[in-house]
Amino acid sequence: MDSIDSIRMAIAQARAAIAAGQSPFGAVIVRNDQLIAAGHNHVWADTDPTAHAEVVCIRNAGRALGTIDLAGCEMYTTCEPCPMCASAIHWANLDAVHFGARIADAEAAGFRELTIPIERLYTEGHSKVRTHADVMRDECAALFDEWKRARGRAY
Repeated sequence: MDSIDSIRMAIAQARAAIAAGQSPFGAVIVRNDQLIAAGHNHVWADTDPTAHAEVVCIRNAGRALGTIDLAGCEMYTTCEPCPMCASAIHWANLDAVHFGARIADAEAAGFRELTIPIERLYTEGHSKVRTHADVMRDECAALFDEWKRARGRAY
């Protein structure tokens, strides 16, 4: 499974979130080219503001592997992780995070993002997590329009 396959699985998770009435974010965690876990946004379903796709995916991976240490794993997510998710990725010891859309894309779609880029957060925080930006960015950013259409939103 390559980076494109992995981000496509994250996009499928985001579409599952849209179909479930959730926000359009999806993530997967892979290790040695094998899927370990997947997840999408559950904020509204769980009435939990921390249930972002990345956090849900980390929780699922921890359960699947029976550990909180996800070293050797990498995350693929449809949008640049917010500071909360970036911190969870760091604390889970993931080796890398690959993302499509940027925080600015989410903000433009109406999300109330903290606009601190993950690269800056990791640099200033001395995190060893590698970041890979703009993986299929156009396709990932288009999820926001899909979400708006599905909800009948025009903004």
